[in-house]
Amino acid sequence: MFRRRRREQADRPGFDSGTAQDRMDFGSLLVSAYEGIRVEVEMAEGTGVCVTVLRGDSALQLMAFAAPKTSGLWDEVRQEFAAEVAKSGGDSQEAQGPFGIELHARVHPAGEGTRHQQLEPIRFLGVDGPRWFLRGMIRGPAARRPELARPFEELFADVVVVRGDHPAPPGDLLEIRLPEDMRQALAEQFEQEPPGQGLPNPFERGPEITETR
Repeated sequence: MFRRRRREQADRPGFDSGTAQDRMDFGSLLVSAYEGIRVEVEMAEGTGVCVTVLRGDSALQLMAFAAPKTSGLWDEVRQEFAAEVAKSGGDSQEAQGPFGIELHARVHPAGEGTRHQQLEPIRFLGVDGPRWFLRGMIRGPAARRPELARPFEELFADVVVVRGDHPAPPGDLLEIRLPEDMRQALAEQFEQEPPGQGLPNPFERGPEITETR
């Protein structure tokens, strides 16, 4: 289940969703352009740049990392997530999902004064490939409702990871680049900004880097 793309290694993580889709090119990630989704590029706190797919009130965060040739990262990463969740006052448990073992967690919502609020459900997905690791995180109602999660699972299964042939230490985040149409939209927005406003941050969550399908 792999193919070559521009002399780079490119792999799909999961099962075949059945229908070929146009894909948005984010460099290390090629993400299918399903109808009804919104795609953004943003900074993930403490981690780096990620691709976020939004549908309704739920979201799927996508990140790809370099991995060893002979072993995966998901077992180790899953244990680290569970430890961090427990340290922050949440809870988690492993469960069997469509991509193998995943981690179902409940965490405190982000922001000050949220420690006494109801815990927020999150699903962590992981797939180990040849020299890459793909991580997915589902938040919102889809994290606890299978019928809402299904479109995200199908999209996750259809993601293509472009590892490239360059050496990278295991755990290094693979580069995310804005697609050409998003870069053009940013350039047009910059041209319309009043003098002195400066160039908008391309990794700040907002409509300036949003593509709706």
